[in-house]
Amino acid sequence: MLKLDILVLAVHPDDAELGCAGTLLKHNAIGKKCGIVDLTQGELGTRGSAEIRAQEAARAAEILGLAVRENLGIPDGFFQNTPEYQLKVIEVIRRYQPEIIITNAYHDRHPDHGRASELVEASCFLSGLRKIETLNEGQVQEAWRPKQVLHFVQDTYIKPDVVVDITDYMNTKIESVMAYSSQFYNPDWKDEPQTYISTPEFVHNVEARAREFGRSIQAKYAEGFTSRKILGVDNLFDLR
Repeated sequence: MLKLDILVLAVHPDDAELGCAGTLLKHNAIGKKCGIVDLTQGELGTRGSAEIRAQEAARAAEILGLAVRENLGIPDGFFQNTPEYQLKVIEVIRRYQPEIIITNAYHDRHPDHGRASELVEASCFLSGLRKIETLNEGQVQEAWRPKQVLHFVQDTYIKPDVVVDITDYMNTKIESVMAYSSQFYNPDWKDEPQTYISTPEFVHNVEARAREFGRSIQAKYAEGFTSRKILGVDNLFDLR
């Protein structure tokens, strides 16, 4: 069994890169095992295809140095927070037993983001109930509940509860985002339909958000996260 320290459960390939790539890179650098499981293939996206996005996700995983990346194949756009999909997510949580899960924003411009947030949050709780049975390779899985569930901030601004300095990793974060050449600005795709995220300005806005969060902690770049439960520290001197 591969046990992860941090598992990102994000609804679309590229959500994790946009929301928390810097944080994953930073924790990889200190020896933590990080992985991403995309809930859908993003097959309803205006540009590209499920096959193209899978190739892009694999390339981004290499850039991020992930221990694992996989896709649950839940239907893009039409999933709900139902037992069918909760059990799929629970199986993954129990298989990798992460200490921390990071997922989509509470609410956002794209309705899939908020619904994925609710699905993952519910599944994290249910995964800790031993009377819910799931199987992996024919074996009954042990119950597992992560210590923390964090949500990254996406298009819509949400005031974060915790901010992570990613200054040393910002360039690599952008490299991982740009691995999705079908989705973000790419002159080779000039004949394809232009979308909200395919303009040069969109990636500039990603950088601007990181600068905004960084300024709040006197860093150049940062990523912000929210939590439904109060976060605690052992030592006030760990705060900055």
